[in-house]
Amino acid sequence: MSVEIKPVLTHSDRKKFVRFPESLYRGNKYYTPFLEFDQMDTLDPAKNPSSAFCRSELYLAYKDGKLVGRVAAIINDRANEQWDHKEVRFGWLDFIDDPEVSKTLINKVIEFGKANGMEYAVGPLGFTDFDPEGMLVEGYDQLCTMALIYNHPYYVKHIEDLGFTKDADWLEYKIYIPEVFPERYARVSKIIKERSNVHLKPLTRRIIRRENYGQKVFDLINETYKDLYNFTVLPQDMADKYLGFYLSVLDPKYLTMVENDKDELVGFGIIMPSIIRALQKSRGRLFPFGWWHLLKSLFIKHEEGVELLLMGVRQDYRNSGLTSLIFADMFTKLSKAGFKWAESNAELEENTAIQSVWQGFEFEQKKRRRSYKKAI
Repeated sequence: MSVEIKPVLTHSDRKKFVRFPESLYRGNKYYTPFLEFDQMDTLDPAKNPSSAFCRSELYLAYKDGKLVGRVAAIINDRANEQWDHKEVRFGWLDFIDDPEVSKTLINKVIEFGKANGMEYAVGPLGFTDFDPEGMLVEGYDQLCTMALIYNHPYYVKHIEDLGFTKDADWLEYKIYIPEVFPERYARVSKIIKERSNVHLKPLTRRIIRRENYGQKVFDLINETYKDLYNFTVLPQDMADKYLGFYLSVLDPKYLTMVENDKDELVGFGIIMPSIIRALQKSRGRLFPFGWWHLLKSLFIKHEEGVELLLMGVRQDYRNSGLTSLIFADMFTKLSKAGFKWAESNAELEENTAIQSVWQGFEFEQKKRRRSYKKAI
């Protein structure tokens, strides 16, 4: 029987779309589900502010009456204008090991793109860079992190057999935290602060709210990330959507903020205790007891590792040593708290500046993920 494609039109359809990986990866100990409520909101045009500049459709694939795949077709008009290209993105791509299913899903994305004047299909990418992106091509025997995609190894053959080729690669590292942090880092940090006339800004939840730190970090992300692969410079009113929630739940002691003598934010690092096991136990759901697993991992009994979520340094401070200062502060806190390792977020393969920071630690490259592209 041929593959039947159905558009996602209702709340019930959207829930099927979000929950499909639950059956596809059942029994896979490396797969980590996303927070279900966050996925539901992201995929709801009425709740996702990126709908102001993105056009999208969600599709479900059925074969013999059984749900066998899903995909999102996205046109980010802001990114296309910023980068002067005409691309339709595919995201949230999951499918059984059946070439007919993957081909039908991708063809649906291409059909949507052609109907809207696009010239290339690219992905996996989301609405913006805050969404999961990149197909895993190495590291299938590693736990997936909270913010990134896990996929079966057969995905790569399927997508390459459809004529897609590499557009960009990201690398992910596991950095081991020494039990006693070397004293030299404290000396180097002192020199950097004096030379660059900067200081570390301790945060509390009250300061975060009162001084609108979500907006400050958001502004700096827009400035520092704007030249990275396919990054979308986002409008100011989207700060609450992308950072408000995280800054409200993260423990402030794991936020590193660097200000200059004018009290301007010039660098930041955001880390959080790993909640991978909690997400696996809760299947990404807060209720009835998922909230307890998440709360426990964040504030009560930490797992052994942390995730390095975001980091940025203002362009005029790039060569001042601030990156080393930020990591020295973060890793000193982690060492004192007894964490054993930190896992980096996905870093572009050519970003040697950030990768050089790991040279002072024991580290391993654990995963590689890829964005694919094809003329349509």
